[in-house]
Amino acid sequence: MTTILNDDSGEILVYPRYFSSKNLLKELDSFGLQQESIVLFGKQVNQPRLSRLYGKKGTSYKYSGKLFTAIPWTGMLEELAEDCSRMCGVDFNTGLLNYYRDGNDSMGVHADDEKELGNNPVIASVSFGATRKMIFRKRETKEKVIVLLSHGDLLIMRGALQHQWKHELPKEKKVNEPRLNVTFRWVKMPSP
Repeated sequence: MTTILNDDSGEILVYPRYFSSKNLLKELDSFGLQQESIVLFGKQVNQPRLSRLYGKKGTSYKYSGKLFTAIPWTGMLEELAEDCSRMCGVDFNTGLLNYYRDGNDSMGVHADDEKELGNNPVIASVSFGATRKMIFRKRETKEKVIVLLSHGDLLIMRGALQHQWKHELPKEKKVNEPRLNVTFRWVKMPSP
């Protein structure tokens, strides 16, 4: 394990090659990934990647002004969720799959600070495929931390991180291979 950050502003831990014996890319066709549109600065735009929300039956997750209903997870995806839940001590109920076809696909600067994630959420992120750069930027000081994530790496974000930092997966024109990432979260479900 490598500790990237551990202070009052949050915690970033990386377990290199933690899941290197697994490869969700082999199951890619079964996930029904699609290019979702979201509202960004008041305009409807296509996300620069393919994605799909999976999770426990009846879960959903709202971000960027859109509600996504989870497809029930099974197989290796469910196993990964259980492994990450044990590692983090959190009963994750959703897993957001993001598929980056190559270095032209990206994720903009954001924080996973939606209300339904609660205060100081724990998020586990698993990477398969190409090595990609994840950049963290501290909100107040603009301090920057760069983390390279490779096949099988497990990244854990917790503490005040989502409230104190933002993060992104920028475009990397020299990357020609795909990357599949799954971010596991516990999402508070609305009362019936």
